[in-house]
Amino acid sequence: MATIVNAGARLDRLPISPFHYRIFWLVGAGMFFDGYDLYVAGGVLAATLQSKFSTIPQNLQFISLTFVGMTIGALLTGFVGDKYGRRFTYQVNLLVFGLASLAAAFAQDMNQLIACRFVQGLGLGAEIVVGYSTLTEFVPPRSRGRWLSFMAFLVVAGFPVTALLGYLIIPAWGWRPMFIIAGVGSLIVWYLRKALPESPRWLEAKGRIAEAEALMQEIEKEAATAGPLPAPSTAAPAPQVDATAMLRPPILQRMIVGCWVLITINTLIFGFVIFLPQFFLRQGLTIANSLGYTVVLAVASLVGCAIGAWTSDFVGRRWSIIGASIATIMLGWIYARFNAASDPAIVLSVGFALIAAIYVQTAILFGVYTPELFPTEIRLRANGICNTFGRGATVVSPFIVGALMANYALPGVLWLMIGLVLVQIVVVWAWGVEPAQRSLEEVEQAAPRTETPRPATV
Repeated sequence: MATIVNAGARLDRLPISPFHYRIFWLVGAGMFFDGYDLYVAGGVLAATLQSKFSTIPQNLQFISLTFVGMTIGALLTGFVGDKYGRRFTYQVNLLVFGLASLAAAFAQDMNQLIACRFVQGLGLGAEIVVGYSTLTEFVPPRSRGRWLSFMAFLVVAGFPVTALLGYLIIPAWGWRPMFIIAGVGSLIVWYLRKALPESPRWLEAKGRIAEAEALMQEIEKEAATAGPLPAPSTAAPAPQVDATAMLRPPILQRMIVGCWVLITINTLIFGFVIFLPQFFLRQGLTIANSLGYTVVLAVASLVGCAIGAWTSDFVGRRWSIIGASIATIMLGWIYARFNAASDPAIVLSVGFALIAAIYVQTAILFGVYTPELFPTEIRLRANGICNTFGRGATVVSPFIVGALMANYALPGVLWLMIGLVLVQIVVVWAWGVEPAQRSLEEVEQAAPRTETPRPATV
């Protein structure tokens, strides 16, 4: 029996086929409802506050315990996913937050809703770790950035969808239907995703050679229907690593990069973007107008993801992150300087551009860059730890944002964001690697600050 499947090289040389699209939609459907459930908090909390179902301290507790759950979920799923597989872990996570969403719809008071949200958080934090990592191991390097960025596009689509549905549903029927939609949708996808295959890279890394070979032959047979397959690379496989590699260079530097960028982008999203409806309410807008403003700005999140999908392969991950970070600083300063929430013209122009710049980073950092940094054997654990730090930051960020809003209004929140992004630029420039157009096995051995290779013409 063969002892080497060469799964990575065999997957990387495959032309895009129906197999890739099936994997994308099986994973992406669950990721969409992950994004929907994540962003539903903005409109729901504005409605519960206005209807006296909750108080401001309870809203902050709701958000904070969501992220406590997500932090725990992100950490646990890394170890479970590396031990038991991507497919098993993904199914469990989707079931957890689907059932918890249905329970949240029938909460009798805010304390029950907060408890349900904590359980939702366990599944939400886990899903985003295993989802991106799973797709990373299937798609070829020449277009991996685009595939993963469009996966982030599906996640972020939950933002405008929840904003639009909130605008249409909450004023008339209240906030409970928002959770019913999330729960029913998630359980439908959970059933459909039984057809999701395991990662051949993971199977080979675990020594399950026969299963990896059988799965690779099925995948190659399907891909060959479009024409003859090119020969796989014969390069020597990357050396096996264990968890202790996370404590040694060069993986240690990558852990620092991964942790900081996820701390930054989580704080940008959940310390600023998700608070938009409540920021607008504090400026005196009605609940309907607040949700309407949020719908308009939510469209910018999709624009940012689309830009990230294009630049991640064409420009490269590192310079896309740095460029979007610089744009965020400049636009954030303008937004703070002119007290944007009091001027509709600035809300809908500078605010739109600011949200787009934030979501260029969201698409690349969550969906593309961080999962690529680590070897297959420890990919979910390392990515899970990075997400744990990122989610951990958001446990306290609602309280920090609340204090800044009370004492310094919106500009105080924006200056916090600018400081985090400045450090992100330095960290990515100094220690970041460039995975664009490289196989995952080649990225494992790349040195920091490697230049972007010329993009392939695909």
